[in-house]
Amino acid sequence: MADEQNWVVYLVRCCDMSLYCGITTDLERRLGEHNSGKGARYTRSRRPVSLVASASFPDRSIASKVEYRVKQQPSGRKIDYLAQCAQADWSQALRTTAKIA
Repeated sequence: MADEQNWVVYLVRCCDMSLYCGITTDLERRLGEHNSGKGARYTRSRRPVSLVASASFPDRSIASKVEYRVKQQPSGRKIDYLAQCAQADWSQALRTTAKIA
């Protein structure tokens, strides 16, 4: 059975101003889980969280690769990098890595 759902890579800002990156097929449900304390262990003690960026991708494999790349960015570049991936052709975005000065 083909995966018909879009996968979303998202960034949330935690109450301590840190960023958390994850993937999901249902962004509203996942944000609710994070804010209720039933989400990722990282966000449980850093509630509430608020969405700062998200991007949709056609399958889990691509979303996971983008998530990995976002997590490799310095904290000051994560939001811009995800926005770049959202606007660009995803396959092109995965082949390029941001140069860090």
